[in-house]
Amino acid sequence: MATALDRHIALIGFMGAGKTTLAAEVGHLIDRPFIDLDREIERQLERSIPELFRNEGEAGFRVIEAERTMHALCRERPAVLALGGGAVETPAIRKALREHALTVLVDVAVDDAWQRVRQSARPLAEDEEQFRALYERRGSLYEEAADARARDADDVVLAALGIRIGEGKTEGDVWLVDPRVKDLHTLELDQVIEVREKTLHEAERIWRELRIGRDGTLVAFGGGTTTDVAGFVAATYMRGVRWKALPTTLVGQVDAAIGGKTAVDLPEGKNLVGAFHYPEQVVIDPALLRTLPEQERRNGSAEVVKTGLLAGRPIWELSEEEMIRACAAFKASVCLSDPYEQNGRREILNLGHTFGHALEAASEYELSHGEAVALGLSAALRLSGLGVADVLDVHPVRVDRDRAWGALQRDKKARDGKIRLVLLEELGKPVVREVDPGEVRLALDELIAD
Repeated sequence: MATALDRHIALIGFMGAGKTTLAAEVGHLIDRPFIDLDREIERQLERSIPELFRNEGEAGFRVIEAERTMHALCRERPAVLALGGGAVETPAIRKALREHALTVLVDVAVDDAWQRVRQSARPLAEDEEQFRALYERRGSLYEEAADARARDADDVVLAALGIRIGEGKTEGDVWLVDPRVKDLHTLELDQVIEVREKTLHEAERIWRELRIGRDGTLVAFGGGTTTDVAGFVAATYMRGVRWKALPTTLVGQVDAAIGGKTAVDLPEGKNLVGAFHYPEQVVIDPALLRTLPEQERRNGSAEVVKTGLLAGRPIWELSEEEMIRACAAFKASVCLSDPYEQNGRREILNLGHTFGHALEAASEYELSHGEAVALGLSAALRLSGLGVADVLDVHPVRVDRDRAWGALQRDKKARDGKIRLVLLEELGKPVVREVDPGEVRLALDELIAD
């Protein structure tokens, strides 16, 4: 299934499913135009849908609907479209959906649909028996056209980036695997390559071992190191091959495996060599976390807190599966609004990471990512004038101060030598600002033990 990075997101479903409301919400979340095809037809023709049915008949209306829908699907800028309930009955529209959109079916039970529309002016909701027969007749067409199903906006944005939450099954030609994960799972596969570290040397070793063509697919099975390296290898091997991610850590499931940023580290800093290369599928299986060491779970918790601060709600208080789903959907929505870091929206995901990456580099990456990010979040909260969240539970660490400061000044968000940080105006309202170097240095020093 293709993602919706450069394709429309089209919502289909029976009348009363709530497609219009949901499409408007998704459009707002991912900063895309929202088009309600029924309302667009009424606006352009200056006649209501019931009036068009009366004057043109259903067959005449379907011709008008097909023309306007095809025009919307063929526009270049990706949008979020809410299609009329009967649009899928037109073969040309179904074909255009396959070519131009990721199509999401918004489910609704027939009893609920009838209760919502039975007293409306909808021309096909006047007789309950005919209404139910129509529901049954269209069911197979919705199934044929749909790439995914959704009950809410989170489902839509997850589907738009090929993210599936559930049992961890996927297929690929070569599996790149964390050695610790490999010891826990029986992998009866043709080619399995271990990923031991996040370096150019490791990437070169993997390139040399690969035995696939340009039509091959890599699967990354492990934590953030594995998915970062696998994605980078996939982006560069034969100028780019497909890859999928099956993250096995909390960091991977809520953050690292989502968003197409792939990279390796250099001694001078974290993620300095990389590429944007989105996985065609991300399978998030919370059951894989059962064997996760407590330290790795704490690492992921820092990313969960970061997401909650950005979203403005305590996501960390949800049940584990709902917490993971909420984090994955939030990051997916941000990435869809700025897939390749071109409009600045995606910078907010670096909340706390400028400090965190500097501390990791200064420790020669012996400091865990989660602990570094938690410390970075505490510094960002202080500079934002907000109290440090108790859930972070941070303590200063022993690293080289000058090395940490040097790494921080090389942060990718810096412009013309000026330090820019993601801060919070208030919870749920991130902003990127230039900050006085003296204040930044003081905040960094407070994270470092004497």
